[in-house]
Amino acid sequence: MTFAELLGYLGSNCKNDIMDGDPAETLSKAQNKTHKNELAGQVIADMFAKSGLADINGEITRAVAITSIGPIRLFFMKDDAPVEGFRLVEDIVHKIDGAFNAEALRMKAQG
Repeated sequence: MTFAELLGYLGSNCKNDIMDGDPAETLSKAQNKTHKNELAGQVIADMFAKSGLADINGEITRAVAITSIGPIRLFFMKDDAPVEGFRLVEDIVHKIDGAFNAEALRMKAQG
């Protein structure tokens, strides 16, 4: 799955509105720190930067996506971290799993 596809899936399925335009615009705003949701922007920017991708249409794996946001996830797991941040990050993690599960099911159905 490409980063753009993953971001589109997250935008359609997350409880919070994590998109700020289309996938390319959302990534650009996240990288420029102008995303309308500061935390969502940070998660998106971290996932892209730490995945080693050079392009939004590059392929990303489930393991890379989850690992890339590990540090921010650990921060929000602390007892004194804001619960809203924990909920947003955990929702994104669960939706990443959902995106790759849906892709696996599509691949099986195709043959």
